[in-house]
Amino acid sequence: MRDLHVPPGPGLPEGLVVPAAELVERFSRSPGPGGQSVNTTDSRVELEYDVRSASSLTPAQRARALRRWPGGVVAVAASEHRSQHRNRVAARERLAGLLRDALAPPPPPRRPTRPSRGAKERRLREKKLRSRTKSLRGRVAE
Repeated sequence: MRDLHVPPGPGLPEGLVVPAAELVERFSRSPGPGGQSVNTTDSRVELEYDVRSASSLTPAQRARALRRWPGGVVAVAASEHRSQHRNRVAARERLAGLLRDALAPPPPPRRPTRPSRGAKERRLREKKLRSRTKSLRGRVAE
């Protein structure tokens, strides 16, 4: 098993490399289609990563990840492909995406804004025009 490479993103400017020793892989029989070998191959892959004992994370990254996963263990399963290798690749990509999203810093808080005076005047002027247009659609008084 190889190391897991998480691509760079927000909160991870250089990316992240998770050592293979910190990942736990389990294989089981996959449900669904598969032809003659469906009951004999262990093609389903479960990949686990324990955030609490991870040496590849800084303390700030660990705290951010634990807010996302209070239990401390991230588990991913892949069984959509018929081959074990393709499911291993899919599980690793999924885990890398989850880690990248979890380690991203929270967005800055929204600063409330108010509409400008010109915007308020335009809105009221357009409301009056729409009202006048609709009132002209009524019956004609004789």
